[in-house]
Amino acid sequence: MSKTLDAFKNGKAFIPFLTAGDPDADATVSYILAMADAGADLVEVGIPFSDPTAEGPVIQEADAKALAGGMTVSGSFEIVERVRKVKPDLPIAFMTYINPVFKYKGAAYEEALKEGQVPDEEPEPYVPFFKRCEEDGVDALILADVPFEEQEEVRQVADRYGVDLISMVSPTSRDRIRKIAEDPRGFIYVVSSMGVTGVRSDLKSDAVRDMVSIIRETNPAARCAVGFGISTPDQAKQMAALSDGAIVGSAVLRKIHAGSGPDEVAAYVRSMKEAVTGS
Repeated sequence: MSKTLDAFKNGKAFIPFLTAGDPDADATVSYILAMADAGADLVEVGIPFSDPTAEGPVIQEADAKALAGGMTVSGSFEIVERVRKVKPDLPIAFMTYINPVFKYKGAAYEEALKEGQVPDEEPEPYVPFFKRCEEDGVDALILADVPFEEQEEVRQVADRYGVDLISMVSPTSRDRIRKIAEDPRGFIYVVSSMGVTGVRSDLKSDAVRDMVSIIRETNPAARCAVGFGISTPDQAKQMAALSDGAIVGSAVLRKIHAGSGPDEVAAYVRSMKEAVTGS
């Protein structure tokens, strides 16, 4: 079993999301540790990107703040390093876009450039990123702009370094759902509705039920968690009842942007976890 799947070993999983460097690296570490202590089964960490096309205004704002504060891919890895010293067994996933993954050359390469030295040759594409994932303990990666049909090149390198490349399905995926469910990496990310990320008052239960049904029919062993739009305990309970867990991002970031500290965010995570598990 991959470490990503450990998130589901005790039943339904609650997976919160936050953006690395929003509002700063120290705060991000504190929030992750607090959420883990509050019962988060896996924490999804967004690597900020300048053109987050799949994101709604809350995550776009988080990305902009993080980038303005100097957060980088290397900085995101350093956050995971710090978390790992306290929580070595917490499943952690990165979520980002293909550009930062492709362009990342590694810490040594970046340091050489800072010193005015140009390395003799470019590293193999994607290798520095996934090698760093293996070294620092990043268990999975979600790429918001790479459809399943175009994952193979990235997946080969991810598999080499033991990183689960998570696939996403949406209400328009149709036949793609069966292909993804046949051999998933980690869990399957079920997008509850079309459009960008963000809090929604009405989630499409029928669409989620249909997608999960296809996954179950194709591969009963596959695990799937629902994201996009979940913000309240009732919504989390509803989506977890249809799947193996719930993913919440914008609602967490809204609390952070409103000035909530780690204890307050932890209390929210605890309430969502209780709703997901029914405890």
